[in-house]
Amino acid sequence: MKVISGIEAYDGNKKTAVTLGKFDGLHRGHQKLLEKVLSYCGDGCESVVCAFDMHRDSLMTVRERREHLSGTADWLIEQPLSGEFMSMEAETFIEKILCENLHAAHLVVGTDFNFGHGRRGNARMLEAFAGQYGYTVDVVDKERYLGTVISSTYIKDALAQGDVKLAEALLGYPYEITGVVRHGKQLGRTLGFPTMNIEPEEHKILPRFGVYAFRVKIGETWYNAVGNVGIKPTVTDEQQRLLEVYVYGFEGDAYGREITAQFCDFERPETKFGSVEELKENVMRAMRYGERYFGC
Repeated sequence: MKVISGIEAYDGNKKTAVTLGKFDGLHRGHQKLLEKVLSYCGDGCESVVCAFDMHRDSLMTVRERREHLSGTADWLIEQPLSGEFMSMEAETFIEKILCENLHAAHLVVGTDFNFGHGRRGNARMLEAFAGQYGYTVDVVDKERYLGTVISSTYIKDALAQGDVKLAEALLGYPYEITGVVRHGKQLGRTLGFPTMNIEPEEHKILPRFGVYAFRVKIGETWYNAVGNVGIKPTVTDEQQRLLEVYVYGFEGDAYGREITAQFCDFERPETKFGSVEELKENVMRAMRYGERYFGC
């Protein structure tokens, strides 16, 4: 997959099947769009995902979006939402961007897709110009889960409640955080429970602060784990977001290594305890919870 910044940098010369959107989370609804685009590939037609800038607080980072799309589309265009781009008239966008620049033969969009100045452009406009410019349009219905439309907002609401199982059902994969293990105050080691501290990227949305069961990838190996996501109110006033995990069965030094932690289950909200002794008791309770959850 070729990754480029801005549609103006696209230099492909083949016909394309194109889908456009923010694709925050690449949830099951987004995956429907991608599957339709990929169905047009072959016979000289390449697939293009045009992903617009995401909001500050997002379900996935730019890097995660790239990794999830890797091995699927031929092109990923990361399109900044500049003033010039946002002010482009919808008709100009169709003619200059979709047709002349991207050589679109097939367009795949959701029912609520809008584009152009004042968001005037929509699926109906794309269909109206299809005959003139010689492309086809697929308007894909929303994917639903138990009757409710899947959306990035729905997933964010689930995470805010700590319902990581629902979030996984909506996404089609476990919600996860990737980061580098850094040195902390080593309180866990002092208490007899050595942990790994990971600082999430600044704009990555975290689930409800609390204790979770995790699957953690270190190198190429997956481990069971239990840990806390939050600000560690018992031992610090820094208000710094942090994921701290105890990994069952891992032996060795993980400092400086990049690991991925997938959320499996929510146990309880983050709590400020009255003493380190009370904290230790609850850490032990959390470890027993993890052992029960994973059957280890």
